[in-house]
Amino acid sequence: MTTNRDLLARYDAVLPSYVRPLHAEPISIDRGEGSYVWDVEGNRYLDWFGGVLTTMIGHSIPEVVEAVQDQAAKVMHTSTLYLSEPMIRFAEEVAAVSGIPDARVFFTASGTEANETAIMTACAYRGSNEVLAMRNSYHGRSYAAQAITAQRSWSVASMSGLNVNFVHGGYRLRSPFRDLDDDAYTDACVADLVQVIDMATAGDIACLIAEPIQGVGGFATPPDGFFGAMGKELSNHDVLFISDEVQTGWGRTGEHFWGYQAHGIVPDMLTFAKGVGNGITLAGVVGRAEIMNSIEALSFSTFGGNPLSTAAGSATLRYVQEHNLQQNAKVMGQRIADRLGPVVEATDWIAELRGRGLMQAIEMVQPGSIEPDGAITARLLDACKDRGLLVGKGGLYGNVIRLAPMLAITEEELDEGIDALIAAIQATS
Repeated sequence: MTTNRDLLARYDAVLPSYVRPLHAEPISIDRGEGSYVWDVEGNRYLDWFGGVLTTMIGHSIPEVVEAVQDQAAKVMHTSTLYLSEPMIRFAEEVAAVSGIPDARVFFTASGTEANETAIMTACAYRGSNEVLAMRNSYHGRSYAAQAITAQRSWSVASMSGLNVNFVHGGYRLRSPFRDLDDDAYTDACVADLVQVIDMATAGDIACLIAEPIQGVGGFATPPDGFFGAMGKELSNHDVLFISDEVQTGWGRTGEHFWGYQAHGIVPDMLTFAKGVGNGITLAGVVGRAEIMNSIEALSFSTFGGNPLSTAAGSATLRYVQEHNLQQNAKVMGQRIADRLGPVVEATDWIAELRGRGLMQAIEMVQPGSIEPDGAITARLLDACKDRGLLVGKGGLYGNVIRLAPMLAITEEELDEGIDALIAAIQATS
């Protein structure tokens, strides 16, 4: 029988050193069903990370599996050079739910590529290479996406063809404005935006790109209305707003279908990826026709919008809507907050619980301070795994545990996961 240890040895021998598995003793996921997965040794785990928020509604959902199998039996690939009915249908569905008027959709193969495409489109439309991004952000691993990422541990190089300036955003715990109330915090960040525009740019800015809740940044969550306030200042300079919904889209935050909807603003473009394919490679950009149609060069996507992926996307979106999973995310997210809140308050090495819906996190610190503690975070991560719960890790200092259950999780499964997490916290020091 193949073991996890066998696979780790082969992994280390053939993959580059910068690609690392999550746990001290990594596991290989062999199969999944609903909220659960099994490794190659037969151990069962409750999956609260979904391959980084990508298996969104559950493993082996029959409706999605059937859609993929049916399409695979017909044709799996055509590219945008042909009139693919699954691609056109899914583009219509995405445009309809996007909230962007007169929307156009361009499919890509990853969130990185979607963000790269959105930045390219904004720069071409505005005739500028000046871009604003948020501190503590993460937008991908390509050249331009790295340039708009404010996470040193994820940054390969600072060189790019973009002129990027970073403004204060939703990561309040380490912000100089952290002691302010919500309204004052937002006002202070808007004032910072004004100063950055006035002092650090030539004033001809293409766009601001932002995650409504910062994913890799540890689910840092700004006050409601934050980006609406930012948007008023952006509009004074004709700056486009791009909402990176790679992790916040499709109802995960519970109260809204898209993260931007908490802020009283409609983006000029939004990007999506991860969950909508429920594990199948699928991503894209949605934007106003005026902006999306501004690209005059020839362009197409080899894999973006392929029939197999878009068939999975349609099936996943339909499942979310028909089973009211946005509401489930809201209810189950509140249950997480209600049960974990007192535990966090009683634990001096956990700074806070934050997030929305089924996108929540706890941040670990040195007791009595806000100094990050990555070591105890790593121990907690493995303590959860030892109790049959898979969670994620993130944050600027690797000191945040990310909780992202399947959107279709049941109350019983949720309580099982919370019990395991609480037991792991109590066993960790």
